Amino acid sequence: MNWSISFEPLLSWPLLALVLVPLALLALVGLWFRQRGAVLRFVALLALAAALFNPVFLNEEREPLKSVVALIVDRSQSQDIGDRTKQTDEAVAGLQQRLGRFKQFDVRVVEAGKSDAAEERTETRLFGALEGAFRDVPPSRIGGAIMITDGEVHDTPSGTPDFNAPLHALITGNDHEKDRRIRFENAPRFGLVGKPLDMTYRVISTENETGPVDVRVSVNGEQVSVEHATVGQAMPLQVTIPGAGRNIIELAIDREPGELTDTNNRAIALVDGIRENLRVLLVSGEPHAGERTWRNLLKSDASVDLVHFTILRPPEKQDGTPINELSLIAFPTRELFVEKIKDFDLIIFDRYQHRDVLPILYYDYISEYVEKGGALLIAAGPEYAGEASIARTPLMSALPAMPTGEVVDKAFYPRLTELGQRHPVTRGLDGSATEPPHWSRWFRTIGVQNPQGEVVMKGADNRPLLLLDRKGEGRVGMLLSDQGWLWARGFEGGGPHVQLYRRIAHWLMKEPELEEERLTAEGRGMVLEIRRQTMADDPGPAQIITPSGKTLTVKLDKSEPGVFLGSVQTSEIGLFQVANGDLTALAHVGPVNAPEFADVVSTQERLKAPAEATGGSVRRLASSTGSDATLPSIVPVRSAGEASGSDWIGLRTTDDSVLKAVSRVPLFGGFLGLGLLLLAMGSMWYREGR
Repeated sequence: MNWSISFEPLLSWPLLALVLVPLALLALVGLWFRQRGAVLRFVALLALAAALFNPVFLNEEREPLKSVVALIVDRSQSQDIGDRTKQTDEAVAGLQQRLGRFKQFDVRVVEAGKSDAAEERTETRLFGALEGAFRDVPPSRIGGAIMITDGEVHDTPSGTPDFNAPLHALITGNDHEKDRRIRFENAPRFGLVGKPLDMTYRVISTENETGPVDVRVSVNGEQVSVEHATVGQAMPLQVTIPGAGRNIIELAIDREPGELTDTNNRAIALVDGIRENLRVLLVSGEPHAGERTWRNLLKSDASVDLVHFTILRPPEKQDGTPINELSLIAFPTRELFVEKIKDFDLIIFDRYQHRDVLPILYYDYISEYVEKGGALLIAAGPEYAGEASIARTPLMSALPAMPTGEVVDKAFYPRLTELGQRHPVTRGLDGSATEPPHWSRWFRTIGVQNPQGEVVMKGADNRPLLLLDRKGEGRVGMLLSDQGWLWARGFEGGGPHVQLYRRIAHWLMKEPELEEERLTAEGRGMVLEIRRQTMADDPGPAQIITPSGKTLTVKLDKSEPGVFLGSVQTSEIGLFQVANGDLTALAHVGPVNAPEFADVVSTQERLKAPAEATGGSVRRLASSTGSDATLPSIVPVRSAGEASGSDWIGLRTTDDSVLKAVSRVPLFGGFLGLGLLLLAMGSMWYREGR
């Protein structure tokens, strides 16, 4: 019961002052001059004032509120090491039992690190969980917090925490743990394909080792070298980037006896390979409308260095013009096709025919260039079907189809073949989904026989229009019409000439994204996504090996012609190996070299400063000689008292309460008040009457 007095005046305060102030002055004057009956008049005035002020006794019935205590449990992956999970479970059960004995505590258990979000899995964020636990609690009701963790907390506040209650930390693990890990010190995000990339790394040990350690270096899953590193020192490393796109550089060291875990015995760096500018040689046999289309396309690509020659005046053209009046330059055949032919990534013959500009021997050089990995594109016109066709030279061994000598001048819509609907070069071309296709017609097709490779587009009368073939280590493409410029000029609405021409050129130059058979995998958050490009009807399921060595099988579903997708939700962070048929791929799920695995040795240091700033404490659950958890006693303390001792931890109690009911007892209410007032007034007049 809580008694208090309150005033509930019968009149407003100005009216009270207007009535009582003059009477008080008269009473004081009477007392000053010691008039007869002045004391009784003053007492009567006090009784009148008390009646007008109407004092009321209040009896409040209150229910005390509980202090809120947060029990923050670290469930991050580093807590799975050794006996830490067992220590944590036993500590949580013991603390809940002990806290349950105190009715003044409201205990909230918050488990941190169990979310599927990548940032939750890769970092231990206990202070974020602590803030969430007290978000709806006023500061006066916060009794304190107890954290059960290995001490590797990554969101520790740099200054004094904004937390006005004791913070206690109980550390799992033990104080004689040891571990060795490897990490990248300097790992560039980008590197040139085929060029060495300078990197640095460091091997770190808790045992202060200084001896040599063998480090295995792997690129995209294949071991390329074994380096000898000195523990504790930054070591240089040179790695050659093998291909464009994402490359995974992995460093690995052997596990030492007694180590906590080998999870951090690997370090990953993701390096995007960038090609140096691709060199393309474009040789146009004669000026024509399509020549500018090829030139403009290749010149607009910032990744392409173009060398373009047009044969304006072939050797057989002799008109008597003096040499000094000609604006032509000599065609540097030997320099281009003998000395520097290996420097080109792609050679394009655009409506070119044999006119003795190139010695017949040079066609052998071009065929050899293709066999050894070069790329050749024939943009054919009517000359390909004529007597001077380059198919009648030694280049014929590199060509995917021989001409029939027929030129079909007939309007047609270029269409994708069934194979072309799956092929990365032509799949999904803008306008190809309708019938007829949503692009303009062409009017010429060059006839060929016995086509080799893949026919991905067809022309008039279903004749081959676009051929893609492999010759030895190189690639050859053949476009059997010179009418592509109609799309570029916007005839009948035009067509996707940029998309088509660029894909052809990049497929010939072995762009990974345009490979017919390709398996890629990528981590997005905690989801592993798999993409399979194939010319087959069904590639079958994909097999996955997780970082922990588990094997999974994932079904690949058809997304579009030639593309199959699959995905799997995972709780593991690290390098996944994916296989489908003869193809393999690597993917890293979660942040690279996540802080959760950077240092797994349990420690008291990270939480010591914030705990001491709040009057709390940090102590280990296990002794230095064993793993049995020893819990401290729980002691309720007042806000100004000590909050920790050698074997106990204190949690504050609150003075806050909730008002349940109020009882009112007026002092001058009813007959009692009236009687007291009449008695005082009567005594005054009685005295005056004597």
